[in-house]
Amino acid sequence: MGLLDFIRDAGRDPFGGDKGNEAERVKKAIEDDLGNNVRNLGVLFDDGHVTLQGEAASQAAKEKAVLIAGNVRGVSAVNDDRLTVAGQSAQAAPAVQPRFYTIQAGDTLSKIAKEYYGDANAYGRIFEANREVIKDPDKIYPGQRIRIPSE
Repeated sequence: MGLLDFIRDAGRDPFGGDKGNEAERVKKAIEDDLGNNVRNLGVLFDDGHVTLQGEAASQAAKEKAVLIAGNVRGVSAVNDDRLTVAGQSAQAAPAVQPRFYTIQAGDTLSKIAKEYYGDANAYGRIFEANREVIKDPDKIYPGQRIRIPSE
């Protein structure tokens, strides 16, 4: 995927407004939500740019790690070039390119499901694919980035 941009002032704020130790806090957020699905995780933080390194158990785990890091207030970009997927070479592209969506004002998961799948009731697929980023399907916010699973 490479470098993915995010809205710097959107997202949860595990920093509590404090500066310093941002890399450790982003790392903790990923580890708390993904557990052993990302091994040897390293996080670098430089002026809003996060670089992830380590090994994800799957392509989905890699995408979720990027979204968890990017949906933190104060993060404007995430580079995942050094985060590999178990069993894949570092240069291998995923078989299916991930689709990401940035939540807009007035969006609901049902509205997004209708747009992508033609069925508003398919919102559960989006919610399940983003459980680590969306804790409650009724609580999404403008600027939040999510994965849209392929049909």
